[in-house]
Amino acid sequence: MKHLKCAALVAAVLLAHSASAQTCAVSGPGMNYPVTRTVDQTDDYHGVKVADPYRWLEDANSDETHAWVVAQNKLTQDYLSQIPGRDAIKTRLTKLWNFERFSVPFKEGGRYFYSRNDGLQNQSVLYTMKTLADMPRMLLDPNTLAADGTVALAGLAVSPNGKYLAYSTAASGSDWNEIKVRDIDTGKDIEDHIQWVKFSSTAWLHDGSGFFYSRYDEPKEATKLADVNYFQKLYFHKIGTPQDADTLVYDRPDHKDWGFGGEVTEDGRFLIITASQGTENKNRVYYKDLSRKDAKVVPLLEDFDASYNFIGNDGTVFWFRTERNAPRGRIVAIDTRKPGVLNWKQIVPETANTMVSASIVNNQLLVDYLSDAHSLVKVFDLKGKPLHDLELPGLGSAGGFGGKRGDAETFYSYTSFTTPTTIYRYDLKANKSSVYRQPKVDFDPAAFETRQEFFTSRDGTRVPMFIVSKKGLKLDGSNPTYLYGYGGFNISLTPSFSVANLAWLEMGGVYVMANLRGGGEYGESWHAAGTKLQKQNVFDDFIGAAEWLVANKVTSPARLSIGGGSNGGLLVGAAMTQRPELFAAAIPQVGVLDMLRFHKFTIGWAWTSDYGSSDNADEFKALVKYSPLHNLKKGTCYPATMITTADHDDRVVPAHSFKFAATAQADQGGAAPILIRIDSKAGHGAGKPTTKQIEEVADRWGFLSRALKMDGVTEAVKAAGQQ
Repeated sequence: MKHLKCAALVAAVLLAHSASAQTCAVSGPGMNYPVTRTVDQTDDYHGVKVADPYRWLEDANSDETHAWVVAQNKLTQDYLSQIPGRDAIKTRLTKLWNFERFSVPFKEGGRYFYSRNDGLQNQSVLYTMKTLADMPRMLLDPNTLAADGTVALAGLAVSPNGKYLAYSTAASGSDWNEIKVRDIDTGKDIEDHIQWVKFSSTAWLHDGSGFFYSRYDEPKEATKLADVNYFQKLYFHKIGTPQDADTLVYDRPDHKDWGFGGEVTEDGRFLIITASQGTENKNRVYYKDLSRKDAKVVPLLEDFDASYNFIGNDGTVFWFRTERNAPRGRIVAIDTRKPGVLNWKQIVPETANTMVSASIVNNQLLVDYLSDAHSLVKVFDLKGKPLHDLELPGLGSAGGFGGKRGDAETFYSYTSFTTPTTIYRYDLKANKSSVYRQPKVDFDPAAFETRQEFFTSRDGTRVPMFIVSKKGLKLDGSNPTYLYGYGGFNISLTPSFSVANLAWLEMGGVYVMANLRGGGEYGESWHAAGTKLQKQNVFDDFIGAAEWLVANKVTSPARLSIGGGSNGGLLVGAAMTQRPELFAAAIPQVGVLDMLRFHKFTIGWAWTSDYGSSDNADEFKALVKYSPLHNLKKGTCYPATMITTADHDDRVVPAHSFKFAATAQADQGGAAPILIRIDSKAGHGAGKPTTKQIEEVADRWGFLSRALKMDGVTEAVKAAGQQ
């Protein structure tokens, strides 16, 4: 049987090759693309000459780049406007999106806080109340901060005395944040205003007199969305004083690439300082005794050998979730008076499941695990004795579980591909969960099904994926399919509800999510297997998922599309350049596509922990082999492609997408369109207004409906809306 399956797989792949070649041979003339000027730019990488003819597109502020963006957007919108089902898709999406949704509540300073969106609000609104039975009071409405909804709430922290809310905002999707402070009783902001904040938490002193935060030096205004970010510093801000009076708490001028986060222990005694180096899944830990006026910052964990996530403390004993000597995670207790590793006490040992997070509530440890990429929650006492499992509704994802050590309740969310995010209240004394908020969405979950399959990647690794479709899926190879992946930075993809994906399912599409190496689904070893010189494993896994779908007749190359964002955009770019004949359409979103220069912009240098760097000779050899920009080949028949980016993306600067689009348009050997969609007043994705999200998804599904020849889309979405 095994040999028959392998033979079927090989035959299917060979058929895909021949079908693609035939399609290319008979394809008609391609698109009439805007002319993109080339320059004579060549770089020397360790003796290898590499041309970069579209280098000028890296200057996002030039008039020429602006004109290029306008011309490309016009071409894209003209193309999309001619797709018959696009308007019907947008109408259906708008109706689906219009449902009430809530965040997980938390309690601080004697009040509850949560966010709510009534359906089509661009940004969710923050509410507070004294008890769960009270009428909620609106505390902060981000929709009032910008008429078009492009200013988003990026973070918040309530002072332990319940007097102040420190909240950060981001404009137009930028990673740059500003922190303001609101008096919770009056609902009005006080004068405090903090700028040039990025990648920062906010941690209050227990008396509410001030907070700790992280920031960079003030950048140049003209280039703040592209310049490299180095030398982050941890500061303390005293309420009622200007920012220039803030106290520098910790920095490392000897390590420009270290970043810092501050956290105050629940008892208010210690400041925990986490030092990270880029995005590597390792960190250092320092602490400062806040009960002593002139206390120094004390190193606790400086070997930079693993991840250490602070959970809580009992006086001088600190609890951490760590991957030291435990790739799938464990919990240890470290007494700061005797911090040597031989004195560490193991509280919860490593298991076959991956430990994601842990919290202390009701003097119990609530530990969230991943079991084959879906949630499993266990409760232990503080000595590590297993008490019970938290019963979840099904194959999905749980999150939340915040609270204080003495609290008897906590809140958590549960979601799956067909279950809208539902909020539960968990009574720890009674070990009982009850629904606190359950949204109502205009669809029938019983009409869809989710199954998990495992396939074998190129090197024999067993890889899982979820397949979601209407019930009764026919395995005849005709199903239009959207294969999604990420595979990087120890980030796990788990089941979650999305009205965007629901609309795709209603259109008759199949949604597939692959759990690739490079992610965190199976711990640090799974992550490491998809990094640096082993990054090709991630692309092999993704291609392996596609081949399995074809071999098992879920779909065929003529009906298969791929998508992913950021690192997932790199994934899509690598897959479509390595196996163009395997896919009919590709959508790389805000992708890292120039693997030789990514580290030269904003926070890109931080990704070298996963990717390596072209500055290193051996890593350059690996990078240039898969870099999407550098593996486009003249005359190749590429799948229909819509590249998406945004003008305020200062995480993955739009130059990646600009240069990739220009090159792909010049190299396309077939008639399939190569388009780029460039959003305005938007960034990498966080905080994007609801209106912009709906427009982008409608364009994505509209584009795929045409590329995959999905007849009857208009009728399908209209019928779904009438059920």
